[in-house]
Amino acid sequence: MKRGACVLVLALLGLRASPAQIPITKVYDGVGIDQNLGAAVPLDLPFRDEGGNRVTLGKYFGSRPVVLSLVYYRCPMLCTEVLNGMVECFRGLHFSAGSEFTAVTVSIDPRETPEMAEEKKEGYVAAYGRDGAAGGWHFLTGDAQSIAALARATGFRYLYDSTSGQYAHAAGIMVATPGGKLSHYFYGVEYEPRDMRFAIEEASGGKIGSAVDRLLLLCYHYDPLTGKYGAVIANVFRAGGALTILILGGAIAYLLRRERKRALRAAGGA
Repeated sequence: MKRGACVLVLALLGLRASPAQIPITKVYDGVGIDQNLGAAVPLDLPFRDEGGNRVTLGKYFGSRPVVLSLVYYRCPMLCTEVLNGMVECFRGLHFSAGSEFTAVTVSIDPRETPEMAEEKKEGYVAAYGRDGAAGGWHFLTGDAQSIAALARATGFRYLYDSTSGQYAHAAGIMVATPGGKLSHYFYGVEYEPRDMRFAIEEASGGKIGSAVDRLLLLCYHYDPLTGKYGAVIANVFRAGGALTILILGGAIAYLLRRERKRALRAAGGA
């Protein structure tokens, strides 16, 4: 699945959702990532780590900047792209998770379990491939109250669709200072290692960055028959493929006509 598909889907939404689905206007109004720069992350919030142990967010703060992401582990599309973007960015850094910074990923779905978090962690730590990564990148789950409090503090606004069992949410990650102040925001699913390095360096000194332009990449998959947007994405790519074929076919036909005309002119001159 190509990155950016959700943006294309939401831009083309002329569909009518069934009454049981979240209205599209509500998705736009209720979903986003606000830049709460300088706001404090509630470090006393309780969660469970990938081993099922009770922890508070404060366990991961204090000595290093923290790269924070809110996703859910069963997300059918965009959350995987966020995590993929994080691991690609981390691999491009000279800094390492567990040494110069700590990464913390929190599920927004209170139904998800430490076992799911552990499975997700194993895959991404292996993909990262750095020594000490297991101790530097943590995957947490929690109850609805803790998740909601963290989301409010970080400006992460999302909606749950009970019919499809999915979340409408935006893509992005944050960087916080060792003391727990939100210092930088990154939107989308691709994060430049150079920008991340600067953000980590500034956050390590307690510096709060400035607001960045927002280009929201939203995830909410709606299909009138299945209650998901998966088929819409497939149709978008089918339409794009058909358009490409038409363009190529037209170009080939034009070139053939031009060559025939040249041949006729050459024969007439002879």
